[in-house]
Amino acid sequence: MSSLTEKDRPIVQLLLSSGTCPRCILRFCCVGSQTLYRRPYKDLMKDLKEFLKNNEEKEDTVCFDVVDPPCKRIRLEHTEEGSDDLNHNGALQQIPPLNNENTATENSAVKVCNVCLGILQEFCEVDFVKKVCQKVNSADYQFTSFVFSVSLPPQLSVRECAAWLLVKQEMGKLDLSLAKDDIVQLKEAYKWIIHPQLSEELGGPAFRCFKNLGLFEVSVVFAHPETEEECHFLATACPDCFKPAKNKQSVFTRMAVIKALEKIKEEDFLKHFPCPPSSPKNLCVPLEIQCNNGAVFVAGRYNKYSRNLPQTPWIIDGERKLESSVEELISEHLIAEFKADSFNFSSSGREDVDVRTLGNGRPFAIELVNPRRIHFTAEEMKGLQQTINKSSDKIQVRDLQLVTREAIGRMKEGEEEKTKSYSALIWTDKAIQEEDIAFLDDIKELKLDQKTPLRVLHRRPLAVRCRIIHTMKAEYIDEHHFRLHLKTQAGTYIKEFVHGDFGRTKPNIGSLLNRTADILELDVESVDVDWPPTL
Repeated sequence: MSSLTEKDRPIVQLLLSSGTCPRCILRFCCVGSQTLYRRPYKDLMKDLKEFLKNNEEKEDTVCFDVVDPPCKRIRLEHTEEGSDDLNHNGALQQIPPLNNENTATENSAVKVCNVCLGILQEFCEVDFVKKVCQKVNSADYQFTSFVFSVSLPPQLSVRECAAWLLVKQEMGKLDLSLAKDDIVQLKEAYKWIIHPQLSEELGGPAFRCFKNLGLFEVSVVFAHPETEEECHFLATACPDCFKPAKNKQSVFTRMAVIKALEKIKEEDFLKHFPCPPSSPKNLCVPLEIQCNNGAVFVAGRYNKYSRNLPQTPWIIDGERKLESSVEELISEHLIAEFKADSFNFSSSGREDVDVRTLGNGRPFAIELVNPRRIHFTAEEMKGLQQTINKSSDKIQVRDLQLVTREAIGRMKEGEEEKTKSYSALIWTDKAIQEEDIAFLDDIKELKLDQKTPLRVLHRRPLAVRCRIIHTMKAEYIDEHHFRLHLKTQAGTYIKEFVHGDFGRTKPNIGSLLNRTADILELDVESVDVDWPPTL
């Protein structure tokens, strides 16, 4: 049974007299029936008044029984003597005697609840729900389901604590106890009420948590300027709980306040805060109604045909060196079509600005942040791929497709184990003949020790890395030039393997040929990662 019983009568009388709203009273009576909270506010107030007028000894109910999850019930335990006899200044304020139940009903006509500050009053009504839905609809998002989140003022936790101490004292008089954890949480009750209304208006199911990170989120941020200083006394009582953080505007966060309330002694709390909490003049204010769609991930492979194009924007000391990049040429079209706020680009390795990527291309993935559009057919993705390819002769993409966040991990799996194939045009200072380079074809599984190259030392830690050249095949061109085809372990610095990097890579082509060697051109011919799937 999820409705009020006779033993709830003292709590109802007490809280109504102190200015608490009907839904908060249900919370403190540990009522777990979601259906009861969704009843109209006026009906709930009427039912509570009728409940107080009922003097029968049996456990009468306020309204129809409903089938819901088991409710949290007040625990029938003996309380510790002497713990609940405090009044302000180390004591609970005395509440007027409630022998006359009309006293409770007359004083209950407080406009703003002294516990929830109006959250379970004004902001559960149809007008506010419509306001939220108008914001969502005007933002023009595509979604099939959503999560509703709410950010509440931290001082609500202080007021709830004060109300709990008040009820705890009253229950102690009846030889009963009420654990703080038994009270239905304000956020939980609010979502019980608001979820069905939002689902009906928005046309999609509301989920209670982020089991699916791709869900659309509707969030409301509440504030109550009138009472925002009410939790400041906790900073004096529990200074260790309030530490400045770079990303927080105030130290009085909800979690910090909750932590302090768990730590502070009841008698110290009552010296600084009225119990019951005072009735406010104003409702909470909804500062923001925000919408955010879960990220969408697009993957594919790209070919890069330019020797003057970086993979990512090339910016040094705030100055842009080249006008574009691979990621920008691809992402600008995705951003426009998905109507996203921003993007994050990742790939299976990277090539230098002067290196081409040929063959079947390099795997890449782009995370599109907060996209308005999320539904694309296979044909639409194919059309988007064609648009990208027509926009530039410097790059081409293939196998463009929507993927999951989890699937992107496959691109990074085994990066050290995968192999890559290259083609390098090499110059030598001394003249060579075909027979001078023929022995390179016979070298297999050549082990290198590569100290971090000088050219990347500013952004990579100094270390000696062991890398393997699996196979090589040399093609003679003329006395000073030959082309070398290599299959190597991922992460091998090919340029340094050719010229030696002043002895930082051993062995190298120069040392193997016993002459000075340098690299003129380098192409990536294949990146051996079987992802994303070929379309």
